[in-house]
Amino acid sequence: MTTSGLLNALLVELGDTAFSTLTLVVSLGVASLLSLYLYFIYSLASRDVFYSHSFHKLVALIPLITTGIMLAMQSSLIVSIGSLGALSLVRFRNSVRDPMDMLFLLWGVGLGVICGARMYVMALLLCLILTVLLFGLELAPGAASAPLLLVVNGRADADSARILELARQMGKGVRVKSRTLTLDSLDLVVELRTGKESELVQAISALEGVQNVSLVSHDGEIRS
Repeated sequence: MTTSGLLNALLVELGDTAFSTLTLVVSLGVASLLSLYLYFIYSLASRDVFYSHSFHKLVALIPLITTGIMLAMQSSLIVSIGSLGALSLVRFRNSVRDPMDMLFLLWGVGLGVICGARMYVMALLLCLILTVLLFGLELAPGAASAPLLLVVNGRADADSARILELARQMGKGVRVKSRTLTLDSLDLVVELRTGKESELVQAISALEGVQNVSLVSHDGEIRS
């Protein structure tokens, strides 16, 4: 047999590994259920007040899409080669704003690959373990409260030492980010974590020389 004949025979043998309809329905059905679960978990885990609903839907649809690709690639060697060639041409240029978004993207792709390989128990265990770790780490020391910026504006005679003392009494991880003193004004920006926002603002507002006090949330993280 010639080389071309051997190649044709190999392609015929490996080129058609069809799945039963039940297998396809089960794989896509499990992927759909886990996609809905991932959609729900992302809703709970997202901290942003303003977020992209399109990205939220993308997170939920990625497992289903990946499962379909995996099943198609397993069904035919020719389809596998064609899919790899097509996927190599795809370029994603949108940046990921939050590192947690990257976690959910990898989670969705992983679920799709596992469901496409028909390892449903592993997919379920992966979801359970990641969910426990995701919310369990939020309860770890130092992760209970979000970082805040304390912005204080006042006269030049305002007692900045007393302001920092109150910040340390009612918060932790206190760091002075900016201190501006002019002939007639004082501007102070302090980074901290606190669970007593109202008490801190009221205590500093009552100090002599303080005119304005604000607590502003930001996207960064500080280590306590």
